[in-house]
Amino acid sequence: MKTTSRAAAPRRLPPEERERSIVDGAVALAAESGLEALTVRAVAARVGVTPALVAHYRPVMESFVAEVFTAIVAAERDEVIASYDSSVDLRTNLLRLIETLLDDSRDDVAMVWVQSWALGARNEALGIRVRTEMDLWHSALEDLIARAVAEDATLQVDPDSSAWMLLAMVDGMSAHSLVHWAPRDRADLARRTLSAVLDVPIAEPAQPVETLR
Repeated sequence: MKTTSRAAAPRRLPPEERERSIVDGAVALAAESGLEALTVRAVAARVGVTPALVAHYRPVMESFVAEVFTAIVAAERDEVIASYDSSVDLRTNLLRLIETLLDDSRDDVAMVWVQSWALGARNEALGIRVRTEMDLWHSALEDLIARAVAEDATLQVDPDSSAWMLLAMVDGMSAHSLVHWAPRDRADLARRTLSAVLDVPIAEPAQPVETLR
């Protein structure tokens, strides 16, 4: 007697586990293919569930994209900042940080960042998360630099502006690397980037100009 086989139904999971599997699947999909790949159907196919189930747990896709973005970039930030070694000097620490962020193994996160800037212009929830994560990166770098300056009077750098310049350069060069427009020697690029930031003296406040009356 001929029998037909039927595809196995997805294993039933407690709601918390099912929700976690959907979020994890979306994070993995975005890391592989970018935020633009996140659709209800694509996430469902990745996790092995129906689109209706994804929509049940995450009914607003714009908010879900923002959530996935945050999970990816926050994990990287926590990892990189945690690697800061207070036993070595600021230049060495920041050089390691830049080299880490510019390493081509980070291109998946760079893609997520680049797409978030474009998509965040139309996705309000994502735009809010992008600004928040950029602020957190700036605050973390500013704090590391400020602590180093407080411990070493020879460091004549402004923590706030140095953090801004580091982020701007790393973000720009990471974006360039996605289309293979970057120097082959990324280590040298990292050193030159750091020199451009740390070797710029703090600007003296402008003196008021006295006028004759």
